[in-house]
Parts: sequence; structure tokens; C-alpha cells
Amino acid sequence: MTRIAIVHEWLDSYAGSERVLEQMLIAFPEADLFALCDFLPENERGFLNGRVPRTSFIQRMPFARKRFRNYLQLMPIAVEQFDLSGYDVVLSSSHAVAKGAITGPGQRHISYVHSPMRYAWDLQHQYLREAGLTRGLKSLYTRWLLHKLRMWDQASAARPDVLLGNSTYIAERIRKAWGREAGVLHPPVDLDGFPMQRDKAGHFLVASRQVPYKRVELVVEAFAGMPDLVLKVAGDGPSGPRVRAAAAGAQNVHVLGRVSRGELIGLTQSARAFVFAAEEDFGIAMVEAQAAGTPLIAYGKGGAVDIVQPGETGLLFREQSVPAIQAAVREFLAGPGIAPEACRANAERFSEQGFREALQAMVGS
Repeated sequence: MTRIAIVHEWLDSYAGSERVLEQMLIAFPEADLFALCDFLPENERGFLNGRVPRTSFIQRMPFARKRFRNYLQLMPIAVEQFDLSGYDVVLSSSHAVAKGAITGPGQRHISYVHSPMRYAWDLQHQYLREAGLTRGLKSLYTRWLLHKLRMWDQASAARPDVLLGNSTYIAERIRKAWGREAGVLHPPVDLDGFPMQRDKAGHFLVASRQVPYKRVELVVEAFAGMPDLVLKVAGDGPSGPRVRAAAAGAQNVHVLGRVSRGELIGLTQSARAFVFAAEEDFGIAMVEAQAAGTPLIAYGKGGAVDIVQPGETGLLFREQSVPAIQAAVREFLAGPGIAPEACRANAERFSEQGFREALQAMVGS
């Protein structure tokens, strides 16, 4: 029997990368699990099916439960301490250091890459600005630390035998940062959680965490200038005040704040179109909208390029601006219409079962 180890970065919540890990664990139920640290709350541990991960020394560092990310500079060393010599295949799920796990001759390492370390590469300057580290000794130390991380990140990118990006966008980032070619395996999406609905209501929908790069306020400004169309806005976050300010006085824009999952599903199923203005690594929310039979109007960079089939399941706009969004919405309304069945068929490309089968085929080959 093939002996398999799965290496995950850290466990503190059930979020996007953990949904990928969940499908890896289903695909390989006999695999052993390694993680730098495990602070998952009890009510979110169900997807582990009773597994207890083998953790690193990060688990025992002072204040790690609340501040394990502060030990970022030690994480490359920590992942290299895992003894994986007893396994035939190592499967890593990486957005920081997991792909740096050490394997030897005769072992196969397949690394599923959510993204190269963004704060160490092209988003370094944004990270320094947002952290208030643009000048001074602390800034200098942080820049030195990020420089060292980049050196390790690029060197350790040579370790996996196979690199898989979660989109063509991430595969390009891998090529740019690491100088390696990567295959593409889209992340698994729970399509059954968003059943298709043919009958649509009159509203458009934007639903996401409200952080700066999501550009939700742009969508709100665009619809505030189109008072004949109704926009519903679901979600909250640090950019919430900017979103509400953009909606002020617009009777056709309804800012709902955080909604339950059931409410989100209903809003998505009944929307005329789902509007997405972010440059996202992939964009699971867009696939969920397609599963519900809802067309997409999305910014034409990042993961949206892999998801939207222009003219058949939605359309793409070419710049993050109010006029571009308004023009795309008007183009959508003037078009011949998009069938919910076409959207659902498109979403089937991103199923959980398809993800598991692709990984199983790679491990078995």
C-alpha cells in the first residue's frame, strides 16, 4: 500500500485552504497529517474525522495559540523538521512554507499551491504600508526578514516534484516568483450547497468579505449611478464604512451586512447576476454563483478568467472602475440572456469529486 503524508501549514479555523485539506483527507483516508500547529476549535474539527495532526515546535512556543503567525521567521525551519522518510508520497497544501517539506530519493512530493508567499513577493509594499512599517528600524528589520523569506521560498520551490496551482493566475505567479512551471488543479467547490434555481428575481448581488482588494465600494458606486437597477450587498469587514458611504442616498442599493449561509444561498440563487470586482487568486464565490444558475459579471483578471465562459455563463470587464462595471451591466442586460443550465454545467468542472479524482490519479501515476 502506498504510504502518504499530507503536510498542511497551520490549523486555526475551517476556511478556504482547510476545505482543500478536507478533500485531500477524503481522497486519502489512510494518510497521516502534519501541521506546524493545531489550534482548531472543537466545533470546527469535524472535517478531520478524528485525526490528530503531528505538529512542530511552533505548537509549544510562548503565546502560540493566539500569535503563532508571529513565528513566521521560524516556520521554514519548523517544516523542515518533519520526518517524512517513511512515506512514498508527500502531498503538501501550501500558501507559505508547506511546500518546503524535505523528501528524499524514491519519494514523490506533490505540492498544491494556493499562492506563493504574497507578502514576501509582489504584495510586500502593500503589506508594509498596511502594517505601518514604511520607515524606521522595525521597517528595516521586516524588509530584511522578507528578503530572507524570499530566498528560502525560491530555494525550497525546487523541492516538490510536481507543483499544482489553483488557477492559471497562480501558475503564472509561480513561474514569475520561482521560475518553475506548474500544472493547474482548481480547488474543490461544494456545488450541492448551491442548488440551481431557474427563476430569478430582479436584483444583482455582490457578496464577499469587505476588504480593500475586493473593491465592493466600486460595485456600489456603479449601481448608485444606475437607479433603475437593484443591487444587494452581503458581507462585512474593514471596508464596510466605505461601502456604506458609497451607498448613502442610493435607494436602489441595499447593504445587508453579514447574512446567514441560508440567506446567502437564497440571494445567490435568485440574483439576475453576481457581480465580482476583485482580482482574486481563484474565487470560490463565483463558482457557487454558477452552481446556483446565476450569471457572472466579473473583473477579467485572476481566477475569473478560468471560471467565466464569456457570452455563455457571464462576461468580463477589463478595468476596476465604475464606468467599466456600468458598461458591463448594460451589456449584460442588452444580451440574449444566459441559461441557468449553462451556468450549472460550467460549475461542474470544479466539483469536489473531480478534485479528488484528479489528485488520486496523480498519486497513483
